[in-house]
Amino acid sequence: MSGTGRTAARRAPETATQRLGRLLDMVPWLLQHRGVPIAEAAREFGVDEAQVVEDLELLFVCGTPGYGHAELIDAQWDSGHIYLDNADDIAAPMRLTRDEAVTLTAGLQALGSTLVGSDVAARTLDKIRVAAAAGVGEPTGRIDLDLDDGSQHAAMATLKDAFARGRRVHLRYYVATRDESTERDVDIMRILNLDAQWYVEGYCHRAQDVRLFRLDRIEDVSVLDADGTPPADARPRDLDDVFVPGENDLTVVIEATRWAAWIADYYPNEGVERGPDGSLRVTLKVADPALVRRLVLRLGGEARVVEPPELVEAVADEARSALAAYDDLT
Repeated sequence: MSGTGRTAARRAPETATQRLGRLLDMVPWLLQHRGVPIAEAAREFGVDEAQVVEDLELLFVCGTPGYGHAELIDAQWDSGHIYLDNADDIAAPMRLTRDEAVTLTAGLQALGSTLVGSDVAARTLDKIRVAAAAGVGEPTGRIDLDLDDGSQHAAMATLKDAFARGRRVHLRYYVATRDESTERDVDIMRILNLDAQWYVEGYCHRAQDVRLFRLDRIEDVSVLDADGTPPADARPRDLDDVFVPGENDLTVVIEATRWAAWIADYYPNEGVERGPDGSLRVTLKVADPALVRRLVLRLGGEARVVEPPELVEAVADEARSALAAYDDLT
């Protein structure tokens, strides 16, 4: 293992899903292009050379189950040329076992119920069934799932009806960060499930923009006698991350120790500068400063806000108030 140290250069934010996809593509490509220069690999995958080195450092500690030295990928790039070995099993196409085929079939049927108004899951399910039949020598059959465990919000039926008929809805929606209820007219774009939470996404006429609403925070919903077609320029969000920063959101810079460095991976960000000791400086876009105040206070000294000055002072004031409350108890 070798290579240059981690760079402190700022890059465009990247989700874990995007990086995983690149790594899965990179392994077979590097095996087929032994000795490729780092610069050429960077051009192939649309990243800079420092990112390629970071990816190789990660691949170096990846392998097949067992995780002994013999199972890990061997990556060498000392000379500026990349040589990858012991990765044939990872790069090889996977074959479905019968149990895996059944699990995928059930999962895709479940996904189909969470993407209301989309036939993507159904099309993928058909492809999986064909592939599974070819892989295990017999069809997987049809699995019928009852996913209604009573957890779906009471508003779901009304929202589905409005979406199907193309009608606008009026919501009374609870905003947890401000502890207040708001009234909104929304043109529904889709209803979906993310990380076990149901959401409705639509064009909010109050915000004049696309918004994502959690169903368990919808206090009341009614169908309006108005066309619910969203504006032509309204676009669904990239759902790799539920939070998508807006142009008017606050830019916040946080310094964190290595114990709190996970925030750079957990929260979408505008750029990260990493220190040699594992600490980092991360730039975030936030719609509500209260989220940052709670995060920093929860980390208990492992992170601090350095910009903007007004938020630095707000966090300090809140910390002093909390300490004063403890003093009053002694």
